[in-house]
Amino acid sequence: MYFGPVVIIAGFTGILSFSFLAAAIGSEYWYIIEVNKPNLTDEEDLNSHSGLWRIYEGKNASCHFIHSFTADTSNFTELERHLLNMHKVIVILLPLSLVLLVFGGICGLVSSLARSHTFLMGSASYFLLCSVLTLSGVSIYISYSQQALQEIERQVGAERLSHVQVSFGWSLGVAWLSYALEVATGLLLLLAARMAHLQQHKYTAANSVA
Repeated sequence: MYFGPVVIIAGFTGILSFSFLAAAIGSEYWYIIEVNKPNLTDEEDLNSHSGLWRIYEGKNASCHFIHSFTADTSNFTELERHLLNMHKVIVILLPLSLVLLVFGGICGLVSSLARSHTFLMGSASYFLLCSVLTLSGVSIYISYSQQALQEIERQVGAERLSHVQVSFGWSLGVAWLSYALEVATGLLLLLAARMAHLQQHKYTAANSVA
């Protein structure tokens, strides 16, 4: 495989990873709740879906914001404060990873044009760091959702939730895909760095012989 196609593929996967993460953060289908209670009319639609900042409830999708940074926690339990802190971490990590991907793309482009082994290694490490942030944010969101559901079951009882079906939505799947592409971009840049190093070594050896 040649250096050019490797860095082009790396650039393509990097752009896709940014696009998918941006779509995941901006979408509202991270968590879906469906109520299948018998004799439930359309007017009593209790289904809901949520994003990182908003919850949409009912047939008319009335919107409620999650005010994790401005909420008054004086009357909250210890677990509720813990969940709120987890949500704060999520809404910091994922947008931070998105912003860092922009700078990573710029660094990757410059290092590819320069064919610099050092710069390519740095860009690869940068993308792998972004992937760690994305993975951390997604993993914490899953844990946050599970703990929140367990707390609701404790408060209202599992029997009252027997007609409630909860699932993760496509937004979470897109975030996972972004993570995989970030890792792929980092590995491709590592390969490009190795190829640049070998080419430089051959060039140096040829000059020394000449």
